[in-house]
Amino acid sequence: MKTYNVAVVGATGMVGQRFLTLLDGHPWFQVKAVAASARSAGKPYREAVEGRWMMAGPIPAQAAELTVLDAEADAEKIAGMVDFIFCAVDMKKEEIKALEERYAKLECPVVSNNSAHRHTPDVPMVLPEINPEHLEIIPYQRKRLGTRRGFIAVKSNCSIQSYVPALHPLRQFGIQEVVACTYQAISGAGKTFETWPEMVDNLIPFIGGEEEKSEQEPLKVWGTIQNGEIVKAQSPVITTQCLRVPITDGHTAAVFVNFEKKVDVETVKELMRSYQGEPQKLALPSAPKQFLHVFEEDNRPQARLDRDLEGGMAISVGRIRPDHVYDLKFVCLSHNTLRGAAGGAVLTAELLAAKGYFD
Repeated sequence: MKTYNVAVVGATGMVGQRFLTLLDGHPWFQVKAVAASARSAGKPYREAVEGRWMMAGPIPAQAAELTVLDAEADAEKIAGMVDFIFCAVDMKKEEIKALEERYAKLECPVVSNNSAHRHTPDVPMVLPEINPEHLEIIPYQRKRLGTRRGFIAVKSNCSIQSYVPALHPLRQFGIQEVVACTYQAISGAGKTFETWPEMVDNLIPFIGGEEEKSEQEPLKVWGTIQNGEIVKAQSPVITTQCLRVPITDGHTAAVFVNFEKKVDVETVKELMRSYQGEPQKLALPSAPKQFLHVFEEDNRPQARLDRDLEGGMAISVGRIRPDHVYDLKFVCLSHNTLRGAAGGAVLTAELLAAKGYFD
């Protein structure tokens, strides 16, 4: 595989920092530029994040010395320096939409962690193991934008990254209804316990906008391309409750499912264990060798024990069993800033590269 020059736009926030740690030493992608808001522009990256570096390891040496560019004012310069950008900016939704389209129209593809374009009908929202065929919408999007290379691809919300992968191999049974209660880590809000002491020994039963995303985004992921648009699936019916819990990293979901056809627990476990997506078949650098890890222990998965499985890119599933109200219930876990955010976007970019969309 050839190598590509990339920029991280929104590089000073938690997800931007995670991008830089994941891209350090990446075999295909080389960070050539970092960008953030005007208040950070002009500073060496190490100075721009001084006192607010939130990753466990040190700032990658190569990124530390890069001069931070202005994500908006320097867009044309950035687009000329790189083959594509990762975008994780903290701006208003309409501002993000405009900024990402601007980069795309500068013929610089955008792989976005942001939610702004998730429901744009010709923007693929990709979970690489589940709906890689949605990348085929890109030529239609390019036609709308009037671009040759430029396009926008987004990753889904972190809250659905645990239960949608676990449900996906079971669609052959006709999934009708899903109840999912998510227990979401504070890093999903870009916080640590130092910056959010109110979360210590606490639980908040509301995350703004999260339940709507959790109920609607799976339907786009499971949708189909029709007449140049991604049309949402009509089923299943999904209802969710999303709670913030005092965990550093790792989103857990308790899931209840009804099916059209009868399901057998052992068959469900085997379907999950054996499921492989396009990233596994292509052996992409960030892809977990086993996408879904199934636990037999009653007390797994646990965030502290299991969130880092396969570099934080695997999904953990446990407590798979029949239910007396629903047909099946289980608990699942994903690492929200790895699989759910920056890592999922890097894997999406690897899939795009492997399929020639950056060429």
